[in-house]
Amino acid sequence: MERRSFLKGLAVTGAAIGATGVGPFISKGLAARNLENIGECKSVKITCVSETSWFDSPRMLQDIKDAGGAMVCHYDIPWTQSNLGGYVALIEVEQLDGSKHTIQLDTGWDQGWTDYVMEKSGLDSLLNNKKVDALVMSHEHEDHFFGLKSTLKRYPNITMVIPNTFYPEGKLMLAGKYKNDKAKVNNDVPHKGELVEVGPDKIYKMYPGVAAKMFDIPIMLRTRGEQCLIFNIKDKGVATVTGCCHMGLLTMLNWAARNVEGYKPYACYGGLHIAAFENWDPKFDDIIRGAKKIGLQKMGCNHCTGWIWAQKAHDMGLPIVLGTQKYKEYKKLPTTGPGAKDNVYLRNGDVMVL
Repeated sequence: MERRSFLKGLAVTGAAIGATGVGPFISKGLAARNLENIGECKSVKITCVSETSWFDSPRMLQDIKDAGGAMVCHYDIPWTQSNLGGYVALIEVEQLDGSKHTIQLDTGWDQGWTDYVMEKSGLDSLLNNKKVDALVMSHEHEDHFFGLKSTLKRYPNITMVIPNTFYPEGKLMLAGKYKNDKAKVNNDVPHKGELVEVGPDKIYKMYPGVAAKMFDIPIMLRTRGEQCLIFNIKDKGVATVTGCCHMGLLTMLNWAARNVEGYKPYACYGGLHIAAFENWDPKFDDIIRGAKKIGLQKMGCNHCTGWIWAQKAHDMGLPIVLGTQKYKEYKKLPTTGPGAKDNVYLRNGDVMVL
């Protein structure tokens, strides 16, 4: 089979590039190199503004298949508009001296939905009053980036931290000069604040105990590079927050263990891109076993993690933080999860304190 055909097939099964989360296990006997001292913070509070990037996975997959598969550019897919939501998280960091920093992770997809969840969570007021210190883009995918206007129209001067691998369309979006009727994406509000572009060669230290790490990886739908946030919380350990974790959960944790000075495993939060479209593969069991060996104390899963994986991980003893029923107060609900044995997702409106 030709490589192109193979990759198209992967997209249809939901196992596309970066979807497995498989990475190397931590080697305890391996000497750490290039240790990074990122300092310490006191605590981290994560509010799930929205994790429902789309509401119906079969419809999402069909849009990709109809457009030509995993190799098609996400800017060129005529997405089913009624299925669109978006991913946004609000992160509040308390420093050791009691001061606080507020970080927004990602900007959602559909502007109507993004405006709605911003208002419901109070993020709109924080942006209007310039109370968000930085906007961190995990990666350029549609469900994390296409809702950019909802943020910039409230705070065009916000500091932005992005991977340095954005494509020309993404740069035009940032400049407020992009409109695409096919994908129904546009932004006419230019970003006027500081733009920090993070490459894979070194981490970006934002505040004491807070850093961004970019992994230069190919991702489906012509996207490249994803960054995660790393927090070193005093007396607890290191926590990671991701949008999709296309780099792989174990790869990310392994990197942190080898490169963050004083690394102690503590927690992770976000989309983990394992069984993203509720498909199962035996290697996903290996991720559970690998995560158990690492010894995290808290795992907050949602978005593209795959409900089927989160449930099995919970059943096998991983410390999955269960969600509430707050998401049922929202005007539109996902098709995955309701009626399941356990609420293994931190969904819209849920909070995780580290």
